[in-house]
Amino acid sequence: MSVGLVWFKRDLRLRDHAALAQAAQCERAFGLFIIEPAWLESFECDPRHVDFLLRCLAPLREALWQRGLPLLVRVGEAVQVLESLRRQWGVTHLFSHEETGPAWSYARDISVGRWSRLQGVQWQEWPQTGVVRRLRSRDGWAARWTRRMEAPQVAIPSGFGTPPGLQPERLPTLAELGLPTPRLPAAAGEAVAWDTLRAFLGGGGRHYRRGLSSPLTAPDACSRLSAHLAFGTVSMRSVHQATELAIEHSADRDLAYGLRGFASRLRWHCHFMQKLEDQPDIEWRNVARSLDGLRPGDGAAWGQEAQARFDAWCAGRTGYPMVDACMRQLCATGWLNFRMRAMLVSFAAYHLWLHWRAPGLFLARQFLDFEPGIHWSQMQMQSGTTGINTLRIYSPAKQARDHDPLGEYVRRWVPEYGTPAYPAPIVDEKSALAQAKEALYGQRRSSSARAEADAIQERHGSRKSGLPATAGRRSRQKAPDPGQGVLF
Repeated sequence: MSVGLVWFKRDLRLRDHAALAQAAQCERAFGLFIIEPAWLESFECDPRHVDFLLRCLAPLREALWQRGLPLLVRVGEAVQVLESLRRQWGVTHLFSHEETGPAWSYARDISVGRWSRLQGVQWQEWPQTGVVRRLRSRDGWAARWTRRMEAPQVAIPSGFGTPPGLQPERLPTLAELGLPTPRLPAAAGEAVAWDTLRAFLGGGGRHYRRGLSSPLTAPDACSRLSAHLAFGTVSMRSVHQATELAIEHSADRDLAYGLRGFASRLRWHCHFMQKLEDQPDIEWRNVARSLDGLRPGDGAAWGQEAQARFDAWCAGRTGYPMVDACMRQLCATGWLNFRMRAMLVSFAAYHLWLHWRAPGLFLARQFLDFEPGIHWSQMQMQSGTTGINTLRIYSPAKQARDHDPLGEYVRRWVPEYGTPAYPAPIVDEKSALAQAKEALYGQRRSSSARAEADAIQERHGSRKSGLPATAGRRSRQKAPDPGQGVLF
């Protein structure tokens, strides 16, 4: 008898779920989500992520059971959990989506692959984004993305054969997992994702292009789909097709204009994830190795001064009010618009001259929509360590003038600004940036750095087929930030 096991990971939905559809072809089937200690103990995991996950699993468990598929939720190491279920229920097939995740998930999938071969369990995986596994060349990548996104969506199975006696299992609580309850629990689940998408396509996206840069307008102008895409409560293909359909049938020119801007950025989402898929070590190592050792924290512990700068940045106490306001909003809510995220990273990298790894881990814990492929690619791009992108140094004062001219945002998040309780600037901006530019531009002019940049461009750079070209070493002009909007 064929017994299929659907291993849910970052794909917590029924619609457009290839692994779920394939399991319906088995004589018996059930679902599984594993809460892995490697995730809970990782530096990038935060209780807000686990809380959002549990809020996604609760409605998913009920919806699956209505179709005869019990969902088990186990806490443990993946291979041990899978082997226990194989012995108990005679699992013959394992179905899942491909995952482009941190190093711990990469190592886990290697172990699961070894286990499946040894035990004779057929493990089949499907892509769920535009990321291409074992990609040999970036040439034609965007065209492949389009073909994948325009393919028919997978229908929801009407029912499953349930193993006799198998029932859905209760979800663990945060307390049982040893975690505190977040201050602002977020609404989650597939129904919430679709309500959010419909609201954006139905009119919310009208001000997307004009409003996405300011922290005052972005919460309403942006789609707010990033966490749903990160946890897979809606598929990228569903979002793409629904967006194109809304553009085609919209009689509102302003809405269509906003949605076309949004649609173009869906490609950037997968473009950045592809980088981590192709080169997993960008999670902890400079893309441009010629920059190794340039900043404190790169391969060695930093001193007290660097630690003090880092601590002030994390606490929103740098003495730069726009930076501090953004950090405080992010820590409180789990979300921040892209331009302000870029400013936070730029400030840590150039003003404070910190290596991107420690700031990246801190931000990963704050972002409810943490997506490893986007996150680490962006951390490096905004820190100037890719070797091919234009250095983008954000002035906190200019961002405040452009996006908070009346000081409304700063007053909301930094109420003590302008009083003796607010600290003086932690660094002198002019001298800090002069030193940073001298170090980085000096390194980039070397012949070895130029040769390295050519190789990096060939491996990771965007192509003309659907994506604007990355600014490489032959083109240093200021270009639109290719990451702008990837977090929606």
